[in-house]
Amino acid sequence: MNRIEKKEFIADVNQSVNSSAVVLVAHYKGLTVAEMTALRLKIREIGAGFRVSKNKLTKLALAGTPFEQISSMFVGPTAIAYSSDPVAVAKVLSEFAKTNDKLVLLGGAFGATLLDGNAVTELSKLPSLDELRAKIIGLINAPASRIASILQAPGGQVARVIGAYSEKAA
Repeated sequence: MNRIEKKEFIADVNQSVNSSAVVLVAHYKGLTVAEMTALRLKIREIGAGFRVSKNKLTKLALAGTPFEQISSMFVGPTAIAYSSDPVAVAKVLSEFAKTNDKLVLLGGAFGATLLDGNAVTELSKLPSLDELRAKIIGLINAPASRIASILQAPGGQVARVIGAYSEKAA
């Protein structure tokens, strides 16, 4: 990398990290190109980012951000994952790490909170933002559907009574 490419890398990582709620760090030593591509696709599907990090340049990019505290994790072949939805990216990385022991979750940061590998695994067990939204919508819709069924019940009862009288009269 020449000096201009390094500056672009630092600026790009800095911008990506600053627009994220969580940054996770992992070792990827031994992963094949196909496995890395599969992981990148899964992460891209949820709207997150994943990149192999140049340790020294990534440390420079993290300087002055809320994630500066994870700089000590950048030793050896590391990659970073970043997202505005912290649970979704943690789920993808944890699931991939379960099936492939070459991906080792080192930790990361969720805002100002420093996470270790176990904390990332626990974070992955929480419901994602989309799942929480679906639950909230379900809770909001439940009372409305109950009210509608209660309001329809008296009309249905009246119709059944009238129907019974008409059958009795005939």
